[in-house]
Amino acid sequence: MKDYYETLGLQKGASKDEVKKAFRKLSAVHHPDKKTGNEAKYKEITEAYAVLGDEKKKAEYDTYGHAFQGGGGGAQAGGYNWADMQQGFGGNAPGFEFDLGDIFESFGFGGGRKPSRGRDISIDINLSFSEAVFGVTRSVLLTKNNTCSHCTGTGAKKGSELVTCTTCNGNGKIRETKQSIMGTFQTVRECATCAGTGKVPKERCGYCAGTGVVREEEEITIKVPAGIQNGEVIRLTGRGEAMPKGQGGDLYVKIQVETHSTIKRDGSTLYSHLPIKLTDALLGGEYVVTTLDGTVTINIPAGITPGEMLRIKNKGVPVDGRRGDFLVKIEIQMPKQLSRKAKKLIEDLRHEGI
Repeated sequence: MKDYYETLGLQKGASKDEVKKAFRKLSAVHHPDKKTGNEAKYKEITEAYAVLGDEKKKAEYDTYGHAFQGGGGGAQAGGYNWADMQQGFGGNAPGFEFDLGDIFESFGFGGGRKPSRGRDISIDINLSFSEAVFGVTRSVLLTKNNTCSHCTGTGAKKGSELVTCTTCNGNGKIRETKQSIMGTFQTVRECATCAGTGKVPKERCGYCAGTGVVREEEEITIKVPAGIQNGEVIRLTGRGEAMPKGQGGDLYVKIQVETHSTIKRDGSTLYSHLPIKLTDALLGGEYVVTTLDGTVTINIPAGITPGEMLRIKNKGVPVDGRRGDFLVKIEIQMPKQLSRKAKKLIEDLRHEGI
């Protein structure tokens, strides 16, 4: 004989809340619709919950074990088994009651008890390379459902009070009981009349027709932080679609950063290439480098080699209150043609062992 407590992983005499919690946990793992589903195991835990989840049956089971009327005695007369359930119980097995909200909660659906939430909105905005580095404030105009400003989302005419919803008697939920071949099922849904609040306006707001929301244009200010990367997303909580008497959705802003013609980025560091003449590489010199802050004059040390990096401090990307560096990679331009005089001078350098 199966031990229903053992099936649910409980000690004998476990409380009703412990039974319900164990059933939810095991259902989320073994339900046939889940990847980890096991139909046979799910039938066992459902059978156990049908008994231990009912206070009367649980009391009888605790006293008499599987011998009690309605116990899971397999093919026993008056016994309970899954095959009977699938065949409409054959007129022998007793019915049992499930609150589908409890089952749905075990799968993360919340059984309709979670507050209503508006739809999320996703948009893209393009930034220049410099705007992404230093940050910028942008404004976008969106047409969406917004909370009615005339009634502040209550749906009531200004000065009018809210009264108890007669559909749900102020409970905010409608409980329905249905019969099926698996027994008596009880479901709980949100009251559509009051959107789950239990209150309705005595007089409706004329601007939103009592819904609490209106579709209109809204200008939204987006503060883009300094140093944001291409592809990053900014989330503005509650700035998506409004929901009547519920929570607003979120606005997601995806950042698209344009490339720069001469400057590249790696984290907080900026890079550029600087072509210099061969003579300046040998003897040194001064060059002007273009940064995002403007032009900067740098000294080229004599004898510099191709690929060497020169650092300009505090001209990179702002991060956590400080600036990164700007690195300049040296490229030496080799002359394609030489005059006779230049050739003579280079020949002299060769003789010098240079």
